Order: sequence, then C-alpha cells, then structure tokens
Amino acid sequence: MTRYIFITGGVVSSLGKGLGSAALGALLQARGYTVRLCKLDPYLNVDPGTMSPFQHGEVYVTDDGAETDLDLGHYERFTGRPATQTDNTTTGRIYTSVLSRERKGDYLGATIQVIPHITDEIKAFVREKDGSADFVLCEIGGTVGDIESLPFLEAIRQFSNEVGTTRSIFIHVTLLPYIPAAGELKTKPTQHSVKELMSVGIRPNILLCRADREIADEERRKIGLFCNIPFERVIPALDVKSIYEVPLTYHGEGLDTEVLRCFDMDATKTPDLSVWTDIVDRIKNPETRVRVAIVGKYTNLTDSYKSLNEALVHGGIANRVAVDLKFIEAETFETDGHIHALEDVHAILVPGGFGQRGTEGKIKAVQFARERKIPYFGICFGMQMAVIEATRNLLGLKGASSTEFGACEIPVVGLMTEWVKGNATVERSANVDLGGTMRLGAYPAALKKGSLVESIYGSSLISERHRHRYEVNADFVPKLETKGLSFSGLSPDGRLPEIVEIPDHPWFIGVQYHPELKSKPFDAHPLFVSFIKAAIAQSRLV
Repeated sequence: MTRYIFITGGVVSSLGKGLGSAALGALLQARGYTVRLCKLDPYLNVDPGTMSPFQHGEVYVTDDGAETDLDLGHYERFTGRPATQTDNTTTGRIYTSVLSRERKGDYLGATIQVIPHITDEIKAFVREKDGSADFVLCEIGGTVGDIESLPFLEAIRQFSNEVGTTRSIFIHVTLLPYIPAAGELKTKPTQHSVKELMSVGIRPNILLCRADREIADEERRKIGLFCNIPFERVIPALDVKSIYEVPLTYHGEGLDTEVLRCFDMDATKTPDLSVWTDIVDRIKNPETRVRVAIVGKYTNLTDSYKSLNEALVHGGIANRVAVDLKFIEAETFETDGHIHALEDVHAILVPGGFGQRGTEGKIKAVQFARERKIPYFGICFGMQMAVIEATRNLLGLKGASSTEFGACEIPVVGLMTEWVKGNATVERSANVDLGGTMRLGAYPAALKKGSLVESIYGSSLISERHRHRYEVNADFVPKLETKGLSFSGLSPDGRLPEIVEIPDHPWFIGVQYHPELKSKPFDAHPLFVSFIKAAIAQSRLV
C-alpha cells in the first residue's frame, strides 16, 4: 500500500523543501522502505527548459529526456532512484493537457473549470504513482498564499480526503527568522503560514522549522500550541555546513520517526545511516584541499550550476579532499590583464551555457589550461569552446566559431539537424520551437580503445545525459587529431563527436554531455573522481 507525504512551504521561497523531501526519502530508504519523489510546480511554463538560469537555476535532465526542476537532482542524489518525465509537472503542462482534451471533445460539452477539471488532472498525476513505492513524497513548489499554488493545494486536499488520513500526511516547511534587535527567533511568521494553509483546508501533521540557530523548547511548544500540532512534531531544521548532513540532523530531531508514527507504523527500528555518516566524515575531515575554477556565464547565481557544484564535491568526497570552488565570470577574461585570476587554481572547468556572451573569455580559459598544462574539464558548451580554441590556435583558422552565434567563416560547431534516438531518426530545423527540441536525455557513446576516458569509465560503451542542439562538426576531427587532439568518444554510428581529450596533457577532457547529472555523494561520477585526482596532483606541483 502506497502512502503519500505532501510537502508544502510558507513564509518565503527557497526554504529547502526539495532538500528536505530528498533527505526524508533517504531516511525512509535507510529504514528499508522504497520511495518515489515528485514535484508539482505552479509556474505556467510547460517545463523550465526555456527559462534563464538566473530565473530558475539549472535545468535538470532525466534519462528519458525530461527538462525538470533542479529539485529532482536533489531527489536523485539523495535516494539514487532515477527520476522520469512523470515525476515533475507544471501548471502549464496541466492546462495544456486539459485544453487538448477539451478540443477533442473528451469532456462531452462540459464547461471546463479549475474545479474539478484542473484539480482532477493534478490528482491523476499524483495517483499515477500508486503502487510504485512504499512512500510517495510530493513537493508543491512555491509558497502557500501564492495565487498560482491554489489549484495544487486544493488538489492535494481532495486527494488526501479520497485516500484517507491513514495513507496521507502533510509536512509544512516554514521559517523562524532571527531578529537581532530583539535578540530572539520569531514564531509569528510560522503561525501565519500555518493559518494560511489551514484556510484552504489543509492541516499540517508535521512542521519543519528552518532556523539559523537552536530553537528553544519553549518556542517549539508555543508553535505547537498555536498551530495545533504536538510538540514532538515541531521539528527544528537548522542550517548545516553541508547538505549531506541533513539526513543525519533530521533523523536526530525525529523527523522520520514522527512520519512513521503519523501513519501508525513501527518506528522503533534504527535506520542504517552509515553511508551518510561516512560521507559527512569525509567532508569534515579532508586530507587536503584543491581549488577549482568554474569559468561560466551564470556565476551570479550558483544554483545555475547546482548539479555541477555537487558533482565536484562528490569527486572530493571520493578522494577525501575538500574542493574549493572559485566562480569566475567568463566576460572578465575578454579584457587583457584578467587571465591572472586562473594563476592560483589547480584545475579549470568550463560548464554548459547558451548564447555568445562570455564565449571569448571561455576560449581564453581553455587556452590557458592547455598551454599551462592545468587539468581542464569542458562540459557541453565547454567542449565546444575547447574545439574552437584548438581550431584557432593549433590549426591557425582564426575564423573558427559556432553557428549558434550567427553566420561564421569556419563553422566548427553547428546546429544538429538529424540524429538517432533508439531505432528512430530525429530531425530538427532552425525554425522549430525552442522548448523541448534539443537532443535530450540518455544517449550511448562508444569510447576509443586505450583512451583516458576508457580507462576512467572502465568500459568501451557508456550512456550519458544530453541537453544541447549544437554539435562539433565531424569534418574537423581528422585535422584536429593531427594536432594532438583525440576524439575518444563518438556516437555509436560514428557521426557525432561526444568526447575530446589531449593525450599529451596531464588531464584535458571535453564532453558533449552532462556527467554531473548522474553523480551522487555515495557514487561519484568517475570523470569527476578522476578530475579531482588530477587537481590533487597539480596542487603538489605548485
């Protein structure tokens, strides 16, 4: 029998609902249960694929090609369960489905309304998970009180009534702000948030109270009294230095125990948290430190590179080193005299991105890493910039560029118009919609025998997640290989370059895909493990 846990948030956004959901999922797994996590996003976009990273952070891509909210990355990293297309939906997707059915006449002439048609569609999304796990954790994006959240709150209220209180509970995440002038934490925002939630018919079973300092028992009792919640179910959710401490701290405060008690289930069994204990020990007690530069174009919002940041941390965990990330805006290198910002780093990474802004700065960073023999990792756009840099500076073709930026003299990188997915051919043109039209999801690649990447993966055939619409022009491969580059990974049909490396370099790899999306703290991606190992070796040379 599947039980449902709905997670809502109040007071302010970015309180950590996604992280809390993921941590709770990990705790339930540690007790021997199976879990599935999903998210309801109230925005009108069909998916976040066309959103600016400054607006919404990174777009997380699943194996089956869904462009989703970054919280699904948390779900995968904490539970190890791969997310799918059916684990994230939005207001835009819900309305698109309902209106499509209305146009087909599926509603038999009924007047289409938010209740019941929109709420029924939301409930169907949740109900589809029935039987897929012992627990389904469903996070509702946004904040209680937002207009756009109301249909989702109404839907989960109805859903809970339909399945009954023995199969569903509500966890509400709130903020207890500290007011320095008063010298105390304030409970009133939490009280008002719960009142707002109850006004739409939802009474939370558990409160997860975010705070930057200890919450006194007196304050917890006050919250419980005003919110009609037992004291022990007012759970402190204090700030920690590493997100991977969260399962341990939440267990210490009794979150998983109270969840099981809400369902009248046995909560006496001690969960096996040894994996998380080991991870936290490795983070808190590193043997050394390395500094990695991330030369990007969305560095003002680090959530733009959320999975990448975490994958680098995972590489550090595997090597038992601390990884200090130095974010550098690529545009700063487009003015002479700024490249010195890379002098003190042990490795350089150029991540994915879209558009021309900052590209010349990224190319300079690639050149610096290649010529100075500093470990270099190029991901997606970072691989393309590495190939353009080599074409300009090793082949001497100064007009080399990408058609993504407009017509160019030497199109080393161009728009993909055709590729193979499974047994079918996918075709695209420059005139199609932007949303959902990239090469998305998991694709295989064949690795060159004896290459560095083959030794890192320990396999000659891999599968990795993609998100791009431009690709390195294979016509340039033979010319570049005469200059020392090796295209060590290709699509199985040999048409699409997937990986480039420089054998005569301590560590220089560019990949067209996004390996960071499959990395986990307890199972770091091998490319990141190897990259950080190379950074350690570099640190010993300086």
